[in-house]
Amino acid sequence: MSARIGLLPGDPSGIGPEIVARLLSEDIVEGANVLLIGDQHVFELGQAQAEISHPLTPLDATQGDWTGADRFALHRMETIVPGELIVAQNTEVSGRSTLRVLDEALRLSQKGVIDAVVFAPFNKASMHMAGIGHSGELHYIADLLGVRGHVSELNTADGLWTGRVTSHIALREVANHIDADGIRKSVRLIDRTLRRAGYAHPRIAVAALNPHAGDGGNFGREEIDVIAPVVRELAAEKLAVEGPLPSDTVFLKAQRGEIDAVVTMYHDQGQIALKLLGFDRGVTVHGGLPLPLTTPAHGSAFDIAGKGRADVGAIRAAFAVARDLVSN
Repeated sequence: MSARIGLLPGDPSGIGPEIVARLLSEDIVEGANVLLIGDQHVFELGQAQAEISHPLTPLDATQGDWTGADRFALHRMETIVPGELIVAQNTEVSGRSTLRVLDEALRLSQKGVIDAVVFAPFNKASMHMAGIGHSGELHYIADLLGVRGHVSELNTADGLWTGRVTSHIALREVANHIDADGIRKSVRLIDRTLRRAGYAHPRIAVAALNPHAGDGGNFGREEIDVIAPVVRELAAEKLAVEGPLPSDTVFLKAQRGEIDAVVTMYHDQGQIALKLLGFDRGVTVHGGLPLPLTTPAHGSAFDIAGKGRADVGAIRAAFAVARDLVSN
């Protein structure tokens, strides 16, 4: 059975509608059932920006089998009035539209209408203006779905995956949030996710926190007291995990194909490396949720929104990852 993937335009004021229009012209959507979710005029705006024309088939995806539509179908909503949509600008109405479309996609997944969700970039400022009530969409989604377990953003580009123990916190607070339980959960989450993506036995490296992996305790003891004991524990459980490895060399191992994933201690430790390896192909995976949710790792790019210059590479990769997660 072909994967049924819900495709969202993201923030309607950003590049999302345009890159969705470009994606629908790609061969990668062949063999999958694609359900566009959102306002018809938003998708039509993206087509105009991309100078691409796709016939849209509006329907209610909850009424019968929608997968018989040619290439893709549109689950039409009305979340934003065309005159209220301001390209390349943060607005409350765009944030509200983003959240309403996301809510509907999650509702459709819970009803068994779709298997996965791929969304073009959201804009956190607009969502906060609309009252998201969480630091970002991941915990908003987890709360809406009633998920109480460990959730975290994972990132991937060109076959390399990263996870992280801490995320959106101040750098000065990172060391206080590094503990055995957080490392354990992060490694197990990325191992489960990679297995679902088709890796039979994922090879995982855990990055150190301090320079030169603490230099035997001269530059900090987190490696000795916290990280290394957890790595030994997980290795004893037959996970293919090693570390702590110095963060300035661990990605060289990854680039050489010696490991599949790196678990980092803080946000930029992995994000800088991954985006250097493939900014235009980077994907964010929302790990720990009951269905695959993927999105480009880049933002809504207001600087080029509406100019017909948006690159489709990252959303193409996000679609491929979602499809793999469903098939496995």
